[in-house]
Amino acid sequence: MTTGVRRRMGVDERRQQLIGVALELFSRRSPDDVSIDEIASAAGISRPLVYHYFPGKLSLYEAALQRASDDLASRFAEPHEGPLGARLLRVMGRFFDFVDDHGPGFSALMRGGPAVGSSTTNALIDSVRQAAYEQMLAHMGVVGEAPPRLELVVRSWISLVESTALIWLDGRRIPRGELEAQLVHDFAALAAVAAAHDEELSTLLRSLLKDEPGDGPFTDLATRLIALAS
Repeated sequence: MTTGVRRRMGVDERRQQLIGVALELFSRRSPDDVSIDEIASAAGISRPLVYHYFPGKLSLYEAALQRASDDLASRFAEPHEGPLGARLLRVMGRFFDFVDDHGPGFSALMRGGPAVGSSTTNALIDSVRQAAYEQMLAHMGVVGEAPPRLELVVRSWISLVESTALIWLDGRRIPRGELEAQLVHDFAALAAVAAAHDEELSTLLRSLLKDEPGDGPFTDLATRLIALAS
């Protein structure tokens, strides 16, 4: 039987609750359009109590962004087993799960929001990109510093994934699954072009592609390109 008495939260528990509430609201609307009063109401506390835990909306936004960036970076983690193409397709699926669930917040982060341009925000965005970059190198079996052309390919592809997700959010005019496959194809195409100019990268790609199945995304791309040229 419940008594109706509300349990008092500890400081860290309340902070985590407010971050969760803010993330939920930011996932539906741009952070610029979400007020402290709305966050307080959704959390079931008063406006002054929100300021007791966070000095202002910017600090709460940055805390929510930290949690979201950790989540987004983790989407690139994948067991290094099986064909590379299938792994990247799963990575893209998890990445777009995040984009789908946090559309307005993702757009605000990349296009402009209350904390964009701050050193904290820039550092968080860079940490996500760096985590994605390191995961991609790990998927390719590269230890230590990547060859210059491979670094260019991976970092360019990560930027392409970001910009593609932003464009897709504006109307979702391409089926998500098709877009995820296209981005995996984009990586293969960028890597193949770079490999044509770099013997070291060419050797690496050959070793990765030899395990690709006949029905994998990389083989699918080759089939489409052959059909296009015929």
